[in-house]
Amino acid sequence: MRTGNSTPHLPEDYDVQVGRTIPYYDSLHGEAIDLVLSLRCRPKVWLDTGCGTGAMVQKARKALPDTQFILVDPSPTMLEQARTRLGEEPKVRVLGPCRTQDLPGKVDKAPDVITAVQCHHYLSREERATAVRVCYDLLAKGGVFITFENIRPLTEVGTEIGKRKWGRFQASNGKTESEVEAHLARFDKEYFPITVEQHLDLLRRSGFETVELLWYSNMQAGFYCVK
Repeated sequence: MRTGNSTPHLPEDYDVQVGRTIPYYDSLHGEAIDLVLSLRCRPKVWLDTGCGTGAMVQKARKALPDTQFILVDPSPTMLEQARTRLGEEPKVRVLGPCRTQDLPGKVDKAPDVITAVQCHHYLSREERATAVRVCYDLLAKGGVFITFENIRPLTEVGTEIGKRKWGRFQASNGKTESEVEAHLARFDKEYFPITVEQHLDLLRRSGFETVELLWYSNMQAGFYCVK
């Protein structure tokens, strides 16, 4: 049984199912890692909130063997999968179940990097604003926040076209018509996308002065901010 988040996928097959649901999902991890590798200094501490099964950290560890990774997710079963995937390693710390907005007091080192991949779109506008502000407050000075989320197109016509395109991707990856319809029906009911412009405004209002669009495709976008 799923606990603590709104994903429709079970933790034990999450990575396979999310790859059939979100176009270029693996690319999101690669984009985040490549950006971190492009910073002037390697991060000492990287906090991955909404870490899921730990897939991104598993990749990042190979590129950044000296970085301390801290993982957190609201789902206990996702965290179990992450612990199994990453094993016992002194540079990896998996916290107990926790939402991003409840992190203050649970992280004892100011992270140089915080990532939030496909997790804040489950939150209300108020909760999302709180979660982003928490990430800003937790970051070390000069630290980088990287987030990827579902995106609302700027117009209703754009939303309709985007959903049809998204459905075609899922169907081409083996999802049935009823599965596609069920996922798209969750839009604005179980996950709550905002536009690119609203994302940029939210990130600036959270305190970040450097706010950039990193990646955008298929109603998904990535952003990075420097504190």
